[in-house]
Amino acid sequence: METLYCDHHDWLQGWLRRRLGNAADAADLAHDAFLRLLVTPRRFDGPPEARLYLRTMANGLCVDLWRRRQVEAAWLEALAAQPESFAPSSEQQAIVLQTLQDIDAMLQSLSSKAARAFVLAVGCEMTDKEVAAELDVSTRMVRKYVAQAMLLCMQMEAHDNVRS
Repeated sequence: METLYCDHHDWLQGWLRRRLGNAADAADLAHDAFLRLLVTPRRFDGPPEARLYLRTMANGLCVDLWRRRQVEAAWLEALAAQPESFAPSSEQQAIVLQTLQDIDAMLQSLSSKAARAFVLAVGCEMTDKEVAAELDVSTRMVRKYVAQAMLLCMQMEAHDNVRS
């Protein structure tokens, strides 16, 4: 691991800096990439294979960072639209932001139709029939999609309870 780090860390951080345009974010994500390798070690046949793997992993970390920032920006925009008297505490804001990021990650793990069905049914309070018409699927399929999403929500909640 030490050799892998010494041979590739500066290269990976440079690649991330060019991709992100920010040295601090690049350093954080390079660090995260190597932490993941510590948790799940891999062997590589040579430097090209190691760099390909690191670049692929780092690209995924960039996408995750951008998605988190999109969710955070939407949350801050919603907060700014609220009267100051309704503003949640800093702690509540952090909890809501983390929950929104968890929900976003859960939705990303679903098929696009299942994620959309869940948002329409739960978030927009549409009936199964309305969602089915919107997605051009049967009401039975809508129930299946929503059930998949609800199962993931319950698994997320159980995981969170274990962490607490």
